[in-house]
Amino acid sequence: MTKKKILVLGANGKTGRRVVERLKKVNEVDIRIGSRTADVPFDWENPKTWLPVIADADSVYITFQPDLAVPGAVDIIRSFSKLATENGVQKMVLLSGRGEKEAQVCEEIIKENAKNWTIVRASWFNQNFSESFFLDPIIAGYVALPRAQTLEPFIDADDIAAVVEACLLQDKHNHQVYELTGPRLLTFPDVINEIAQATSRMIAFQELSLEEYIQMLREYEVPEDYIWLINYLFEQVLDGRNANVTTDIEKILGRKATDFSAYAKETTKTGIWNEVN
Repeated sequence: MTKKKILVLGANGKTGRRVVERLKKVNEVDIRIGSRTADVPFDWENPKTWLPVIADADSVYITFQPDLAVPGAVDIIRSFSKLATENGVQKMVLLSGRGEKEAQVCEEIIKENAKNWTIVRASWFNQNFSESFFLDPIIAGYVALPRAQTLEPFIDADDIAAVVEACLLQDKHNHQVYELTGPRLLTFPDVINEIAQATSRMIAFQELSLEEYIQMLREYEVPEDYIWLINYLFEQVLDGRNANVTTDIEKILGRKATDFSAYAKETTKTGIWNEVN
């Protein structure tokens, strides 16, 4: 039996890493890693690196860094998806941003260029609080953010990975657009309170204006391209447009989406949120 060759782009990222871990347990799959640090390196900004990892791949999981909304992403996704189809790729699964108009342009390009496709739209990840930019403030016990009253259905990256695995392996998900959310709506203060309860720590929350938050990031010498993306997400996406819950995870996986409180309890066990003395 010929193994299905699956290329995972962003294989070191939050969802890519988890997709790789899941696919390793599937005997009939040959996994190819797509990252700058792989044996055969892949770099979105260097098209010369694309073909060596595409060669002989049957399916591709596409995660674009840092986000499909950034300038230049549309042209890159168009070029990559055309090259992939021309070189025999039969299916593309794209991780897209829920409520991001710019990301939807990339979705349409994938639909146009891929032989088979699945679009997986996701809201903000739970893991942003343990593997990304919110981690250090939580450890410090002081979190200051804008848009404090906006409701968001935070989703677990493990749930996304499980859906992506199903989409890569099962043809019944071809030509489908899925919107993935957690099971309930939470604000940032709600989230920080959940983490505080799980860790038995005092974690203060302060609401800032978006302008104050951007100024704080500059004071911490955060790179400007990163600040641009943060500003875009808070200003254009975190405005309440995603303040609703879907049942797509239940429909695909046959179980409910992971609740944030369950994520908080499991993550607490790792010690990642322990206060640094």
